[in-house]
Amino acid sequence: MKQPMKPGSRMETIYLNDYCTDGIIKEKDFKEKLFSKNWSKFKGKTVLIKGCADIPIPTWAYMMLSIVLAQHCKKILFGEPCSAITLHNTTKDLTNS
Repeated sequence: MKQPMKPGSRMETIYLNDYCTDGIIKEKDFKEKLFSKNWSKFKGKTVLIKGCADIPIPTWAYMMLSIVLAQHCKKILFGEPCSAITLHNTTKDLTNS
């Protein structure tokens, strides 16, 4: 059963096409962008990862992004907000750590 988001809670969205170089995701460039980003703004939040229908997204890109996000956010979702799939969910309150 899906849990509705609490009123006042905000979902951040990450678009994987923002990590493209010349229309594709290149591993070296993706890693550089991934590890140079300040992820603290996602602390304790729900994050939705959106792929792109126009370009193929390698599976490893979702995995790498999820690994980095899991250290900061409360919940990671994939897909469209109305039918998102949960990739990560923690019950620990990260806002006070």
